[in-house]
Amino acid sequence: MQPNRPGVPSRPPAQHYSPFSAPGSTQAMRPEQVQNPKFPGQPVNSTGTSFQGSSVSFPPTITPQGPEQRVTQPVRPNGPAVPFQPSQHLPPSVVGPPPPFVRPPTGSFMTSQPTPPPPGSSTSQQFIPSLGPRTPSVVPSPSVPLGPPSQAANYMPTGGNVPQPPIQYSPQYPQGGPPSVPTSGPPMQQSFSRPYSSGQGPQIPSFGPRPFPIPQPGIPGQQQSFPRLAGPPAFPGAAFQPPVQPSYMDGQQARVLPSYPTAGPPTGSIQGLIEEFQSLSVSSVPGSVEAGLDPISLPRPLSEADMDVTSSSSIFVSNCHPRYLRFTTHALPNSQSLMARWHLPLGAVVHPLAEPPDGEEIPVVDFGPSGIVRCRRCRTYINPYVTFTDSGRRWRCNVCTLLNEVAGDYFAPLDMNGRRQDADKRPELTQGSVEFVAPTEYMVRPPMPPLYFFLIDVSISAVRSGMLQVAAETIKSCLDKLPGFPRTQIGFLTFDSALHFYNLKSSLTQPQMMVVADLDDPFVPLPDDLLVNLSESRHVVEALLDSLPSMFAENINVESAFGPALKAAFMVMSQLGGKLLIFQSTLPSLGVGRLKLRGDDPRIYGTDKEHTIRNAEDPFYKQMAADLTKYQVGVNLYAFSDKYTDIASLGTLSKYTGGQVYYYPSFNATLYKEKFRHELARDLTRETAWEAVMRIRCGKGIRFTTYHGHFMLRSSDLLALPAVDCDKAFAMQLSLEDTLLTTQTVYFQVALLYTSSLGERRIRVHTIAVPVVAELGEMYRNADTGAIMGLLSRLAFEKTLSHKLEDARQVVQLRIVRSLQEYRNLYAVQHRLAGRLIYPESLKFLPLYGLALCKSLVLRGGYTDVQIDERCAAGFNMMIIPVKRLLKLLYPSLVRLDEYLQKGPIKDGADIKDLLQPMASSADKLDPRGAFLHDDGFRFVLWLGKVLSVDFVLSLLGVEAASSRDLSRVPVIEQNNELSRKFFATLEILREKDPAFYQHCYVLRQGEQPRESLLLLFNLVEDQIAGTSGYVEWLLQIHRQVQQKGK
Repeated sequence: MQPNRPGVPSRPPAQHYSPFSAPGSTQAMRPEQVQNPKFPGQPVNSTGTSFQGSSVSFPPTITPQGPEQRVTQPVRPNGPAVPFQPSQHLPPSVVGPPPPFVRPPTGSFMTSQPTPPPPGSSTSQQFIPSLGPRTPSVVPSPSVPLGPPSQAANYMPTGGNVPQPPIQYSPQYPQGGPPSVPTSGPPMQQSFSRPYSSGQGPQIPSFGPRPFPIPQPGIPGQQQSFPRLAGPPAFPGAAFQPPVQPSYMDGQQARVLPSYPTAGPPTGSIQGLIEEFQSLSVSSVPGSVEAGLDPISLPRPLSEADMDVTSSSSIFVSNCHPRYLRFTTHALPNSQSLMARWHLPLGAVVHPLAEPPDGEEIPVVDFGPSGIVRCRRCRTYINPYVTFTDSGRRWRCNVCTLLNEVAGDYFAPLDMNGRRQDADKRPELTQGSVEFVAPTEYMVRPPMPPLYFFLIDVSISAVRSGMLQVAAETIKSCLDKLPGFPRTQIGFLTFDSALHFYNLKSSLTQPQMMVVADLDDPFVPLPDDLLVNLSESRHVVEALLDSLPSMFAENINVESAFGPALKAAFMVMSQLGGKLLIFQSTLPSLGVGRLKLRGDDPRIYGTDKEHTIRNAEDPFYKQMAADLTKYQVGVNLYAFSDKYTDIASLGTLSKYTGGQVYYYPSFNATLYKEKFRHELARDLTRETAWEAVMRIRCGKGIRFTTYHGHFMLRSSDLLALPAVDCDKAFAMQLSLEDTLLTTQTVYFQVALLYTSSLGERRIRVHTIAVPVVAELGEMYRNADTGAIMGLLSRLAFEKTLSHKLEDARQVVQLRIVRSLQEYRNLYAVQHRLAGRLIYPESLKFLPLYGLALCKSLVLRGGYTDVQIDERCAAGFNMMIIPVKRLLKLLYPSLVRLDEYLQKGPIKDGADIKDLLQPMASSADKLDPRGAFLHDDGFRFVLWLGKVLSVDFVLSLLGVEAASSRDLSRVPVIEQNNELSRKFFATLEILREKDPAFYQHCYVLRQGEQPRESLLLLFNLVEDQIAGTSGYVEWLLQIHRQVQQKGK
C-alpha cells in the first residue's frame, strides 16, 4: 500500500463532511460519485452485505442526503491485479472484456445489480444494494467494470459507546497505521475474502472479523463527527471515546457501539451502518411467483448458549447475576418520548431464590447488634454502588443520593482512590447478591417452623387411579428430608363427602380418625394434636401413611366436599401458617365452593364471553386465597382427573398464595407414578422461604407499575409470598415518572425478607445498575430476548382472562411488528431495505419465540385444540417459571436417537449436549427410518419411524412395545441390554439438567393418530398445521406488516 498522495485536502476544523459529498463542496454525492485519488476516474464504492442464494430486484430510488453528511474524500489502497472474469449480469451491449475503467458520459446512471453467490457458498446475510437514477453532480461519475470487483478492506466505523480495547498496531504500520484507509469499497467475492498467503502479495483484511482503521490526518472520512464529551465513560451509553483506534490490519474483532448523541443512526460509511443489524432477504422462490425465505438461513436457538444469552452490561462488574434479575433491555430510555418508541414490554424478570451454580454460594452477612446498614430515606440496603465520603464517615445512597452517617463499628478509612480499605473483605461492598441476617426488629412474631399440611381427596377416583397410594408412599419416603428438622410440623386431613381429621399425638401408637359430617358449619374436633412435631410423632405419622391406602381401598364415594375441607384446613393452620398441599381428583360437589360442570362450551368461543371459562366461577376461592395469604399459608395444588375439574377456579388458591399448580390429566399410577413421585418429592424437600415479602426499589424517575406472577399484592409495591421457593420467578413492568431522566445510571435493588427453614430471619438482596441512554438503537442492542418473552408471555396469558384468544395472539404479533418497524426506521434513509426484514442481533430469536408463544397450549387455537383444564394449568405454570425454562418450553429440542444409541456406551466425562445435536423443530427432520426425541422440559416424546428396525424397538423398549398397537398403555421400562441402558441413562442426564419437573417419556409411532398430532406434530413450532402459520409464513407475514406500516 502506498502513502497518501500529495494534494489530498485536509479536514477544515469547523466543517462537517460526508462520504456522499464532493471534495470542496457541500453538495451530497453517492459513493460512486466520490473520486478515488489513487485511481483517477475510479469511484470509491460502497460496501454492503448480500444474501447469497437469492436474487432480488429493487426499484430505483433516490436517497436524500442532508447537509450533515459531509466528508472529504478517502484514499483507496492499491490491490493486486485481478484477472477479468465475464459476469452474467453484463448488459447485452457489453460483450468481451471491457477496458479496466470506462468513463460514461457525465450524468449517466449506474446501477449495481445483485450478484449470484459463489458456487458452494453458504447462505449468509449479505446484500448488494441497487442504486437507481440520481441527479447529476458536480463531479462526473466514472464507472467500475462489472465482474470480479477490486479488493478493498472492509471495516467498521470508529467511535463507540463502550471503553475501547488496548491500542494495538499492525507490524506493517507501527504507531501510525496504514497511510491510507478507504471509507468504503465494493463487496469482495468469496474467493477474495481471505488475506493472501505469505509471499503472495500484500495482506488484505478479510470480511470477518472486522477490525478498525486508524484515523489519519487529512482523512476525516471515518473520524467522529460530533464534539467529544469530557471525562471517561460512566456507563456503556456514554459518548466518550479514546482518540486512537486499533489498526485495521490487526485482524482482531472488537465490539464497538456507534458514538452519536442523537436518536438517529450514525452517518459514517455504509458498511459500518449495515453491520449494525442483521437481515433476511425476502425473494421469489424458484418455481413460484410468491415471495419466500430460505428456511436454512433462519435463526434458531439450537444450543444452550442461545438461551443463556443476556445483555447485562459487563462494565458494571458488581451487578448481580442475570439468573436473579434481568431486564428486557439493559439500556433504559432517558425520556418518555423514547420509551414510546420501544414497543416491546419494558420491565424485568426476578428470580430471587434461583439456585446458584455448583460451587457458588450467596454470601451471608451478619452486622450483629448494630443492625443492617440502610439508607435513612429510601431504605436501600448497602451495596457495591454506594460511595463513601468525608474520610469514610459518610456514605451516599446510590438510589436517592442521600448522605448517611457511618456507624462507629462499621467505620473504615478510605484509600487514595476513595475506596474503603476493607472493601474486599466485605461482600456487601463487592457483590451484587448477598444475604443479610435480620435482627429482631424485622420480625412481627417469632420465626415460624416449617409446616406441611396435607389435604387429600379419598373419593373413588383418587383410590382407583392409584393417586392415594403413590402420595402416601412418597410422603413417607421424604420424612427424613423435610427441611427444618427438628422443628418441622406436619398434619393430615382427608375428605370425600365428609371430613376426616387425625389425632397424631406422640403418646399414641396408632392415629385416631375423627369424622365431621357437618359441611355447612365445619369445625375442628380437637384443638391440639392435629398439627404435631414430626420428630416427636414420627412413628404415628408413619403408621397413618401406611394405613391410608388400605383404609379407603373399598371406598365407593364419588362426592367431594372440597370447600368445607379447605375451610377446616385453614382453621387448623391459621395459628402458624405453612404450606398446604392439596390432592384433588373430583370436581367439588358438596358444601361451600361447589362447582358446576360448566365444561368447555364451543358456542362461546369467538364471543365476548369466551374468557369467562378461564376465570374462577365462584368468588369463594379468591376470598379463601386472601385469608390464607393473610395468615402465611401457601397452597400447592395437585389435580388428577380424566374429567373436567375446573382448574381455573381451583388454581386461584395457588395464584394468590405464591403457590403452584400440578396437573396430571387421566392419571394412572402404572404409567405416571414416577412423574408424580418426583415432583411431589421435589416440592417437599426443596428449600423454601417462609412468610416472605418482596419489594423492588429503583432510582428517582422510574417506578414499577404492574406485577405478574403468583403472589398477593399487599401494598402498591410489596408482594406477599407465604411460601416461595427456588422454582418461582416474577415479572414486572416499569414506567418513567419524569419526562426526562437526568441521571446516567439507574439502580435497582430486589429485597426478599423471609424466614429460613432453620428459623433464621434473612434478607436476600440483589442489586443491579442499568445505564440510561438517549438512543433507541442502544436499547435494541442491549435487549434481552429471554426477559422480553418472560414478561410478554405473562401479559399474554393475563390478556386471555379478559379477552378472546385471538386478541391475545394479535397483541403478541403486533408488538413484534411495531418493534421491528421502529428498528427499520432507524436505517430506512441510509439503506436499501426493500425486500429485506432487518432486526438487531439481540432480537434474532424474538419472531420465533413469538410464534411459539402463539402456538403454545396457553394461546393455541380454540375449543377443539386444547382442553380447558389443560390450557388453564399451562397458563398458571407459565406465570411462575424462570426464563430459561420458559424458552425451553416455547422451542423444545428435537434430536435423533437411533444413530446416537448405536454408537456404544456413554464415555465418562462426555457431555451429552455434544453427542446429541438439536435440529429444527419441523416434521421435515423426522426420518421414517429413525427414532427421535422431543423434549420441552416437561415431557419427552419418543417418535418411532414407520420403517425403523423392529429389532431396534425390541431392544430399546421390550417385546410389549414392539408388538403393541396402542403404545399409550405400554410402560417405558429399561431392558437388559446395552442399547436400552444407554437410552435410559441419556434420559436421566437430560432430567438432571433441570430437576424442577420430571419429563415422563411418551412413546408413539409414526402415523399413530390422534396421539401423534397431540403430543408431537402440534408442538413442532416451525410447521404449518391446523390453520397455524409456520416459521417461514410467520416471518413473511411480519415482513409484509412491517412494510405496510412503514408506508
